[in-house]
Amino acid sequence: MSQAEGARLFREAWIAGVHQHFPGEPKAGYVTPWDDTPQWEREAAGSVYEQVRHFIEISGGTTARLSREQKSRFVATCWTAQMFKHFEDPKPGYVADWPDLPGWQQETDADIFEAIEKALN
Repeated sequence: MSQAEGARLFREAWIAGVHQHFPGEPKAGYVTPWDDTPQWEREAAGSVYEQVRHFIEISGGTTARLSREQKSRFVATCWTAQMFKHFEDPKPGYVADWPDLPGWQQETDADIFEAIEKALN
């Protein structure tokens, strides 16, 4: 899968996770379709996809044994690094540490990791 395809997979998993886990009606920006997603966000999604893909591959597929929390933390940390890359002074919510993220976002990040695992099998 190319990085562009991986970025789209990341975004689709994010949107599905938001619809599943977000309490109430999510902000429009949370569920913006791929074609309307800003370029910086596409690039960030592609980079995080590549980091997760590489982590899974160099782990010999043993990431299936990680807990959902561990998977979620990995995605969240990779995303935070991208926010610092793309923004001089990112909003605090964009770079919050994993324990400070809302539960719906923690679950969505785990879903993203698992969607990438599934795509690699």
